[in-house]
Amino acid sequence: MQLTIEFGGGLELLCDSKKIHNVNIEQQNGEDKLTMKGLLSWVRTNLIKERPEMFMKGDTVRPGVLVLVNDCDWELSGQLNTSLEEKDVVVFISTLHGG
Repeated sequence: MQLTIEFGGGLELLCDSKKIHNVNIEQQNGEDKLTMKGLLSWVRTNLIKERPEMFMKGDTVRPGVLVLVNDCDWELSGQLNTSLEEKDVVVFISTLHGG
């Protein structure tokens, strides 16, 4: 499945300072659909290069990370259960900034 994953608000620093990632994700264990829970696991394993604890807490994103799926807040579409489709755009933005 082809997806575009974007990081902003400082999260790109966890991914070798690369903001936009065009990725191809294979379905796991014969699953019908890829969900955000599966995507987060894939991102932690394949894209996050350092300090994964700054991005995730348990099996979800840390508080203060805004998640958008095709410009829609994932809280409106089911969070971890949000189903992803071919060519979706997933954006992670940290709303926590130092000062």
